[in-house]
Amino acid sequence: MPDTARKDTPRQIVVMRHAKAEQHGPSDFDRHLADRGVEEGALAGRWLVAQGFVPDHVLVSSALRTRETWAAVADGAGWDADTIETDENDTLYEAGPETALDLVREVPEDALALLVIGHNPTMGYLAQLLDDGDGDEDASNALVMGYPTSAMTVFDLTGDWADLDEQGGTIRAHHVPRA
Repeated sequence: MPDTARKDTPRQIVVMRHAKAEQHGPSDFDRHLADRGVEEGALAGRWLVAQGFVPDHVLVSSALRTRETWAAVADGAGWDADTIETDENDTLYEAGPETALDLVREVPEDALALLVIGHNPTMGYLAQLLDDGDGDEDASNALVMGYPTSAMTVFDLTGDWADLDEQGGTIRAHHVPRA
């Protein structure tokens, strides 16, 4: 595809914080989702379907609770997670917002709908970082009120992932599912 056509390619990204996890585990990295987290992950999946969002690529921290969140989201949405390209990424576990943005820039260009599941404070900061201020005002305002477990923000953007920069997305919706 010519470069001029790709610069106008509509894309979506959903930034999500993992669902509610158990307080303790063998290590922080190996904490399971709490029962409430599994339920909220499923609710998140149903909400994403209602928004018309279906990911063709998922970038997920390799921590257990984020991988279990992705499984719960896919289950709730009715998606076959095995058919969606998934990048379980060790770097995303401890990434700051700039590093998380760098990881998004490495997503294959044929991906048009990206779901990123990670940890706070990074996911909340990444959502704020991407906000261009031209989208849904209530959703944008919700970002500054905190980014609790299962929080999700849907952004529309155009262009290549590699060119995504701060204020590069327009917020379409924000949601925090609760069981």
